[in-house]
Amino acid sequence: MGCWTTSFNFGHLKSHSKVSFYFTMILIFTYLFYCLTGYSDSMPSPLYVHQSFKSKIFSKEEKKVQADARWNITARELPESDQLEFDAKDLEDEKRQRALDYNLYNNLSVSNNYGTKEFPQAIIIGVKKGGTRALLEFLRVHPDVRAVGAEPHFFDRFYDKGLQWYRNLMPRTLDGQLTMEKTPSYFITREAPHRVFSMSRLTKLIVVVRDPVTRAVSDYTQTLTKNPGLPTFQNLVFKNSTSGLIDTSWSAVRIGIYAKHLENWLRYFPLSQLLFVSGERLVTDPAGEMGRVQDFLGLKRVVTNKHFYFNQTKGFPCLKKPEGSSRPRCLGKTKGRSHPHIPPEVLHRLREFYRPFNLKFYQMTGQDFGWD
Repeated sequence: MGCWTTSFNFGHLKSHSKVSFYFTMILIFTYLFYCLTGYSDSMPSPLYVHQSFKSKIFSKEEKKVQADARWNITARELPESDQLEFDAKDLEDEKRQRALDYNLYNNLSVSNNYGTKEFPQAIIIGVKKGGTRALLEFLRVHPDVRAVGAEPHFFDRFYDKGLQWYRNLMPRTLDGQLTMEKTPSYFITREAPHRVFSMSRLTKLIVVVRDPVTRAVSDYTQTLTKNPGLPTFQNLVFKNSTSGLIDTSWSAVRIGIYAKHLENWLRYFPLSQLLFVSGERLVTDPAGEMGRVQDFLGLKRVVTNKHFYFNQTKGFPCLKKPEGSSRPRCLGKTKGRSHPHIPPEVLHRLREFYRPFNLKFYQMTGQDFGWD
């Protein structure tokens, strides 16, 4: 009888332990289930999604730099030098797409740390009204190029903000991608070569050049549209009408003395680190010039003839309709605007002024641009 009682108590305790054990296991599994579910929701998107996104936003991929100025975009807020403009529908499309691109890219970058911000390995340093905006837009078609959309002006205006500030302006890049920026005024800024060299002596430099006479007239025309009360071209180009001496203090003239500005850059960088792109050939043969640029940057020749068509109305090449866009991407109405009438003798004098500088520039670069 006593033996039966002992057996009963043991079985009761054993049964109670099993219930406790199963109940504890249920609690543990429930806890693990909710932990794993919450963890999976917080996991970053797969790398291939991020890479796919980056490869699709070739012409609108810039990250936020000065949010209000960049994403609440208007035609006037685009870079003053070599300005890219849009008609009303283009502008709305651009605003909408940039907002979508920024939101998606920002969400990705918040949820993970894919990519890093690097100093630019290549910079388009000049020249104003030479075709720098067109070149940058063409380059951004390439999936291995990431570029700042707005001109940073770090090496000429904001150098005192420091290199960390400058690097923070750059978009994030993955391994194998190239970081770029363009600020055409660097080419004529005396301090810029030393400052760029101090950042990295390996930086590749691109200069888009154009017939200096045509460039000066284009520069004047752009300024005239903003200031209709501007004196005539001939009044500005000469120190005085009787002497016929060219006024080199006028920026429209000074920028076109390419040989003088190049000497300053060659004090710090070898010629092999500079590429001179013909602004004229960028219009007549964009694929050919882009081939040279991609080779210089060590990129695969991805941007080819298939990306361009010639717009007869504008007189410029346009990028064919990219994926996700409703319209082809063209430079705006200000490109190819009619120039004011300038007396032929004025243009002749200006061309004669530039001739020796052009010849010296040809010798320095080893290229004959055919401006004379």
